Amino acid sequence: MKVAVFRREHFNAAHRLFNPAWDDATNEKVFGKCSLPHYHGHNYELEIKVTGEVDPVTGFVMDMKQLSALVNKEVLEQFDHRNLNLDTEVFKTMNPTAENIAIVIYTILRPHINPEHDLQIRLYETPRNFVEYPA
Repeated sequence: MKVAVFRREHFNAAHRLFNPAWDDATNEKVFGKCSLPHYHGHNYELEIKVTGEVDPVTGFVMDMKQLSALVNKEVLEQFDHRNLNLDTEVFKTMNPTAENIAIVIYTILRPHINPEHDLQIRLYETPRNFVEYPA
């Protein structure tokens, strides 16, 4: 029987949504205030869901202390209190939408999670707007 375990983390980051191939008017039409040149920030809520068989020896799907340490080291140290556009290599060339941030976090964490376990990322950009990857 499979069980899902969840870890919730939090980070703050600034970003700007824009396409450098477009003029300011087009960026504003598509991204609204999120395209303003001086950036804006979010208090992101991150949920990591790991699903798998319960280990008969430990009783865990995954040790939650290990998951917390992994997320802190691989994700939060890189994103928390950063300007995603300026301070991270990946978002210097990729628009830091919530969708792209979730995909990047998944890509960072996937190699560290037991390949027999499913991994899903849920990222809340606001209390009412969130994304999941994979869907």
